[in-house]
Amino acid sequence: MELKQLEYFVRVAELGSFTRASISLDIAQPALSRKVRMLELEFGQTLLLRNGRGVTTTDAGKLLLEYGRNILYQTQRLSEELGRARGALVGHVALGLPPSLLKILAVPILRQFKLRLPAAKLSIREGLSNSMHEALLAGRLDLALLYNAAQLPDVDLQPLLQEEMFLVAHKNNTQMPDEISIPDLVNYPLIVPTRPNAIRMLIEQELANFGKHPSIALEIDGVSTILDLVSENFGYAILSRNAVINLAGDHAFQLSRIVNPLLYSKLSLALNSHRQITATQSALIDIVREVVSNQLGENSQKKIS
Repeated sequence: MELKQLEYFVRVAELGSFTRASISLDIAQPALSRKVRMLELEFGQTLLLRNGRGVTTTDAGKLLLEYGRNILYQTQRLSEELGRARGALVGHVALGLPPSLLKILAVPILRQFKLRLPAAKLSIREGLSNSMHEALLAGRLDLALLYNAAQLPDVDLQPLLQEEMFLVAHKNNTQMPDEISIPDLVNYPLIVPTRPNAIRMLIEQELANFGKHPSIALEIDGVSTILDLVSENFGYAILSRNAVINLAGDHAFQLSRIVNPLLYSKLSLALNSHRQITATQSALIDIVREVVSNQLGENSQKKIS
């Protein structure tokens, strides 16, 4: 048995599909199927049950999946420990950031990572919460920052902070109040991302609590583009002060506080609950926590310890 074969089997079993696993591993599906079949022949047992919707693990497959995860983790740990013996942590970690935070956090996180872990490698990928959740499960991401993530059995969430949300308008808008209640948001045509974006779902949920629906002027996936449209008076946005300041500067817009109740968006660090955390990943978690606190904490109303 080769480690690669074990890695391939684990990925297929976790994703429940040869097709999804072949994309994640960047290997042709026939070759992937052949490698897994060789494992079954070696052990003399069926490990996966194939059906029209994908695959499920047999009892033997469940046992191999449990041991396989531990073996792959220990292999990665060995690599890290050997690197530590040379005086530095090694390995590769992948971090996912939402578009509204990429410009704010990417550079300081990379700077601290290079300073503290010079022998390790970090890749940062931009994505919406739904796609990053899928990437975590597929193993394409090790960590991700998610807004308003639902508690799921396959994802561990570590709350970081809550960002207060504001109604954002063109700087010359003379009708903007200093404060606006959540039910009154229906009077403002909003420029929002498409579902299932976290901010979009938060707005709809809060208005639904009052039996109301948002007035949607435009649906745009991209915070920078949303702000561009607000600056051209196409409508209003609901964003955090951090997003506005770091992407456009608050001097270009008017921000009204949303009250009764205050509107917060919760930011969490997400990890795949089926995978053990390596030393390099743990070091990155510490870096992310510090950078988020330093970069976002000043303009956020609530921090979560």
